[in-house]
Amino acid sequence: MLIHPQFDPVALSLGPVHIHWYGLTYLTAFGLFYWLAVRRAAQAPFAQAGWHRQAIEDLLFFGVMGVILGGRLGYVLFYKPAHYLAHPGEILAVWQGGMAFHGGLLGVIAAMALYARLRQRTFREVADLVAPCVPIGLAAGRLGNFVNGELWGRVTTADVPWAMVFPQSGSDLPRHPSQLYQFALEGLLLFAVLQWYGRKPRPLGRVAALFLIGYGTLRFVAEAFREPDDFLGLLALNLSMGQWLCVPMVALGALMWVTAKKDAPQPVGQEA
Repeated sequence: MLIHPQFDPVALSLGPVHIHWYGLTYLTAFGLFYWLAVRRAAQAPFAQAGWHRQAIEDLLFFGVMGVILGGRLGYVLFYKPAHYLAHPGEILAVWQGGMAFHGGLLGVIAAMALYARLRQRTFREVADLVAPCVPIGLAAGRLGNFVNGELWGRVTTADVPWAMVFPQSGSDLPRHPSQLYQFALEGLLLFAVLQWYGRKPRPLGRVAALFLIGYGTLRFVAEAFREPDDFLGLLALNLSMGQWLCVPMVALGALMWVTAKKDAPQPVGQEA
């Protein structure tokens, strides 16, 4: 069996200031998004609709706020509502850990909707630009989870060649390195699919719809190998909270897919 390397979570210490690997993965994710979004904004029809570097910088600011606020509030509401109701002062204590992807997704959706309204663009246009730029940042986040030795997988048999012992789990049982499964599926694979699909003009909303369907499906699969949260366990139908949260995500993606316009996207808004 493999043993988790037990990385030092602190990448760099500058006196009393400690820079953690997990924080660096967030910075990497935002940096990759910016680079990819600028390149995508230069493609037709986005460039023809007035998208430019400054617009991407503004959109990134909205997105960062959505990720942080939505991710934290999602964790509070989806995973530990009773605890935070009893300890409201801890809701903003993000340094104690606790972020939820699905909450972050809702936060980003709200941020994109606000951005679209302020810039007089359609939500689907903004979402189609954003969607292919997101998965590679998710991949960076999963590497951060692996470095921290958190969100480990379910117990498996020792004859699985890549089975790994995570000392943080409090046992020496072999487990699936589910963080790496998610890195490969929700990160690299979904990134490749969306980059391929989003390269050509598509009906407005289809690229974002594919992201929702693809992520929801791949996350649902990966969750089958991930240890459910010990304070929740498995819920109805022996599904984890993460799997149940994927169901409305896929349903929304399917709805966006079937209601997408049949013609190629023709964004009409202009950036100020």
